[in-house]
Amino acid sequence: MDFELSEEQSQFRDVLRAFVEKDIRPVARQLEHDGIYPDQIVEQMKTLGLFGITVPLEFGGLGIDMVSLALVFEEISRGWMGVAGILGSHSLSCRMLAVHGTPEQKERYLPELATGKRRTGVALTEPDAGSDLQGISTYARREGNVYVINGRKMWITNARHADPLPVLVKTDPNAEPRHRGMSILLVDQGTPGFEVLRDLEKLGYKGPESCEVVLDNVRVPVENLLGGEEGHGLQQALSSLEVGRINVAARSVGVAQAALDAALNYAVQRRAFGRPIADFQAVQLKIADLATEVQAARLLTWWAADRYGRGARADLETGMAKLFASEVALRAALEAMRIHGGYGYSTEFEVERLYRDAPLMAIGEGTSDILRTVISRGLVKRRSM
Repeated sequence: MDFELSEEQSQFRDVLRAFVEKDIRPVARQLEHDGIYPDQIVEQMKTLGLFGITVPLEFGGLGIDMVSLALVFEEISRGWMGVAGILGSHSLSCRMLAVHGTPEQKERYLPELATGKRRTGVALTEPDAGSDLQGISTYARREGNVYVINGRKMWITNARHADPLPVLVKTDPNAEPRHRGMSILLVDQGTPGFEVLRDLEKLGYKGPESCEVVLDNVRVPVENLLGGEEGHGLQQALSSLEVGRINVAARSVGVAQAALDAALNYAVQRRAFGRPIADFQAVQLKIADLATEVQAARLLTWWAADRYGRGARADLETGMAKLFASEVALRAALEAMRIHGGYGYSTEFEVERLYRDAPLMAIGEGTSDILRTVISRGLVKRRSM
């Protein structure tokens, strides 16, 4: 196992870093605090082809390996985690389409999704169903050549831009076990009855919109049933969430690295009692621990990404990476704020944004406690095999 990046991956990271330094970091704080949607950054991501990172080459995508995908989310999150969220939901949905879509669905959607002409997300969570996706209440009733959808979805990233928006529904509410009655339907933008009710106010994660949406007798052609066969929706969603965990783990590493960079730079520049505070052992111990944990999180994320990319089962590995990296991001943001002292609490410094963004990493794509359960069950299962 080689934990060094290939030459191609290193060059790709250099391109990403140049983009972040030129187009994201200089504007992130102002856009975030003003609540302005980052349209210009999105246009640059289109130019770089980043909306096609999970789209196969034959449909015009980049078709990159999973470690390179992790690099995308780490580097962008190092500049502004919120912007990475715009790509995150889009890329997860594209992966789901590329793996599970019918040939007609792939031809219809993937080429324009790869360029960013179309964008997408995924609608799973509901007001009363988050970690327990089998508990959703949104349902779709088939009437001839259409499905009629009714329900409500919550915390939907890219909801205002998604075309299509994959929506997890129950096509057979009475099925046992419940997952056999679940399907994913692709809802095209502008379909009557689909309405974005509101943008949800958030502590952090200010770049993309996160919306509550309602589906009121939304009529979707049967051709928009993902994969063309009912009853596979939960499996389709969960298989794609493994990519989502790599994405969030990498975003966590980016946030943690940004916190470490900020803490180190401040410790070298800030003087107390006639010396840089980096000379004081209390500060040195914090920085040493942060640097070690950030690198461990990075390597764990690359390992999980590589395993998934090789086609091996990786629910255990991606769960470990996402759990550890998200907890590191939380600790790094807090310790960086402590090293900054009062300035860490000021909106003039980047650290307060990192402190607000980090908690989402421990919630999104499976809470830390849910992932501990996934990891434990996976270990028990593999031991018995």
